[in-house]
Amino acid sequence: MRGDSNSQSSLFSYVDLEARIPASHPIRKVRQIVDRALADMEDAFDGMYSKVGRPSIPPEQLILALLLQILFTIRSERQLMGRLDYDLMFRWFVGLGMDDEVWNHSVFSKNRDRLLSGNIDELFLRQSGGKPTQRS
Repeated sequence: MRGDSNSQSSLFSYVDLEARIPASHPIRKVRQIVDRALADMEDAFDGMYSKVGRPSIPPEQLILALLLQILFTIRSERQLMGRLDYDLMFRWFVGLGMDDEVWNHSVFSKNRDRLLSGNIDELFLRQSGGKPTQRS
């Protein structure tokens, strides 16, 4: 018997985003390692940001998004924001909920530049077990 094609989508989804990522997917192991490194960097993040003013993109989410850009060879922040908008695994990895708005690519770039100017990349590599290269 032929099944019916229901072209009307559901109004609500009751499936958790966490459940959409297979337990055996390698990205879960990457996320565990990165989460430990980011937790160790909490004091460094606190020292970089003011207690007053407009909130920025959380530095943890910036780093997670940049890792996705590197791991999946995404050429631009504009393309990265597009992937974050529709790719459930990307949303899960960065910590965005199903209904969370994705950042504007230029705001993301400005926040990224500010974060990286504080040599947070070297600290992250040390915390995650990598060896930073010497800058000239």
